[in-house]
Amino acid sequence: MTNENNEFDKTGRDYRKPYVILIGSASGIGKSTIAAELAKTLNIKHLIESDFIRAVVRGIIGKEYAPTLHSSSYDAYKNIRNKNRYNSYNDLVSAGFDDHASYVIPALEKIIQRAITDYDDIIIEGVHLVPGLINIDQFKNYANIYFFILSSDEESHKERFVKRAIQIHRGGKQLDYFKENRIIHDHLLNQARENDVNIITAEAIDKTLENILSTINKSCTTLKLTNTVEQLEDVIDIIINQNNGTLEKITYNIKGFKEPLVRSINVSDKKAANAFIKNINEDNDKKEYLTELYKLSEFRKTTICASNREKLNNIIKELSKKGYVLNE
Repeated sequence: MTNENNEFDKTGRDYRKPYVILIGSASGIGKSTIAAELAKTLNIKHLIESDFIRAVVRGIIGKEYAPTLHSSSYDAYKNIRNKNRYNSYNDLVSAGFDDHASYVIPALEKIIQRAITDYDDIIIEGVHLVPGLINIDQFKNYANIYFFILSSDEESHKERFVKRAIQIHRGGKQLDYFKENRIIHDHLLNQARENDVNIITAEAIDKTLENILSTINKSCTTLKLTNTVEQLEDVIDIIINQNNGTLEKITYNIKGFKEPLVRSINVSDKKAANAFIKNINEDNDKKEYLTELYKLSEFRKTTICASNREKLNNIIKELSKKGYVLNE
């Protein structure tokens, strides 16, 4: 669909190519909260929970025809036929989950198609958004498609999971299935990696929202950085901790080599970034390797992204002020 009339809304978005934003995760990660905040931020009025669509589909397809559909996502494996064909309990739980979700996905695809036909922006959130099962390629020419899977470390997930179970008054049953929900969490991450879907670490709401917006409204630049290994902690602090930015790619132009060394890193998570710095500082071999790599390259082409141009300009300004950017 093309915008022949060049119609834009007040934010500059093209009416003729609506936004379709999908946010999936295992239960208890915080996707509903994030989706609601994102809808508010982007002024998107259509926010759909896949659980509601599942309820409709259950009314159409009887339990005798789709026993996994009439189970919860985390215990659908109990209704899988011929369980012995799976090599592990994890595989069985994942297969049950996929089968459960597969009944809901066609209806979700119909909703996306209707939103595109009506030129409406839409956000869909839910556990049923499984990368590789939902076919988003069919919509890419007609909408701005953004697909996110939220992740969490096990401790944070359990804390949110307990809190959510208490809030929805289904604590007893859900808490018994945290292990299965954790298997689903890992399965969704694997599917996201295999299908090139964005993985966002669920942190504080503002940080998680910022990371999602940095993909949707992405502003990026490539800087030639000259910092030392000792200054790397300060560089990461400026980009990630202070401005919620993302380190996407680093290119080392090594003397004596025709082809540069390119590292795609996509680091936006504070915990991961801080753990990396700690690891470098505590492991002398890794620190020496990185120091030698820095010596072999006059500078490192570093691709940095932020949620908007203002944030990106702040990063450039701070890095330049500290003398970390090569002036040519």
